[in-house]
This record gives sequence, structure tokens and C-alpha cells, in this order.
Amino acid sequence: MHTLHTYLLFHVLFCLGQKVHGHDIINGKKAKKNSMQYMAHLTGRGGCGGFLVSEDFVMSAAHCAGLTEVTLGTHNLNKIDRNTMIYSVEKQCQHPNYDNNTLSNDIMLLKLSRKAQMGKKKIKPVKLPSKNPKPLKAKQKCTVAGWGLTKTAGNSADELQVVDVPVIDLKECKNLWGRSLPPEVICAGGYNTPKGICQGDSGGPLVCKGVAVGVVSFNNKSNCDYPDLPNVYTDISKFLPWINDILKKKKC
Repeated sequence: MHTLHTYLLFHVLFCLGQKVHGHDIINGKKAKKNSMQYMAHLTGRGGCGGFLVSEDFVMSAAHCAGLTEVTLGTHNLNKIDRNTMIYSVEKQCQHPNYDNNTLSNDIMLLKLSRKAQMGKKKIKPVKLPSKNPKPLKAKQKCTVAGWGLTKTAGNSADELQVVDVPVIDLKECKNLWGRSLPPEVICAGGYNTPKGICQGDSGGPLVCKGVAVGVVSFNNKSNCDYPDLPNVYTDISKFLPWINDILKKKKC
């Protein structure tokens, strides 16, 4: 069983991994152009993924705090065109109960410095779960996308990558990890499959049937050589009152 010390060491390594400018998903493929118009690339102190949830806010992981710039409307970070929009972060809204040691409540909303230009621009928000969403089924196929590393300490690409990952039963996931996981999580990919997330993908969305259900949170000690242990995502449905309150008031 992993000790808390091992977990804390993992978290330090994971956060350091965010500072590597990687741009890929493990065993994924290039996303079709304009297929994921909600995807955001966050930069500043390191790099993370994120996704547009309203004209004012992008969602990401709380452990990605400190990022100051949001890029929307592009899949290739080296190609800036008329659809690419770059915004400053006006306000970071980390969940008030976020725990930097356990990564519990690992979710954050970033208020943009100005409204996202949608309409003619190739930018639009992704749907969030309804008030009473149907439970995800084990082995249900979902997708995750990002600009993270191709493998542990591996090469990087500049084009958005996407991969299908199967949902893993939460009880099984906790047994596999061999210790307590945060209660508000979803497990998908990284186990019984060579596909999953890597450093730099943090904060990106897990999308099931067109709905963003999870936020990329962590993997096993920054190891992206799968199959290994299940990848862990923050379960968005557990935070809907907090999310909706901020989106309505446009502040935190």
C-alpha cells in the first residue's frame, strides 16, 4: 500500500511535471480541426489544459493555479490564425476546499479578462453535467484531449491530441490504488489499456457523450507508461452548485 509520504512525493513530481512544455496524449491521435472548440491551453507558471464552460470562464484543475494566459480557438500551438484568441486571466477561482496534499476538490474556474468571442470564431463552450446525471458505466468509452507529454519524459507535439479511454469502476479503482482516493473522482484509462493522460494534460476535460464529466487530475507518480494504474479525474457533477453560483454571479 502506498504511504502518504509516497503520495506526497508523487504530487511534488507531478506538479514539477506541469512545467515541462509537453504537447501530447498517450497513444492518442491528432484531433480533427475544429472538432473540440472548447479546448483551452493555459500558460504562465508552467502549462496545463482547460476548457471553455461559458463566455466568461474556463475550467481547469486547482493544482494548475498560477497560470496567467488562456489560448482558445486553435489545435496547433505553433499556428496562430484569425480564429486564435488569447486572453489574460482576470481571476482564479480555486475550489475553497482544495487540498494540495491529497488533491481533493481539484477543480478551478478561471475568469477571462474579456468575453470569449464565439459565433464566427471557432470557439464554443462544452456542455456540463445536468443536475442529476446518470452514473457512468464501467467500460463506457469517453475521450480526453490535451497537449501533454507523449510518454514519461518523452517527446512533445504541438497539435491537440485526443484518445478514447474506458471508465473504470470506482470501487475497483480504489482497490487498485491500494489507498484512499479523494471521494469526488472518476477513474478512466491508464489501466488495462495503453492509453491515457500524461504531464501537461492536467486540467483538460474527460468528455462522455458530448458532456464534460471530469477534469484531468493525476496519474501514478508521473508514470505514463501504461497499463499501470487508473488515471484520476475530478468529478464535475459533485461541484455543480459551486460552479453554477460562480457562472451566475460572474465572480468568486
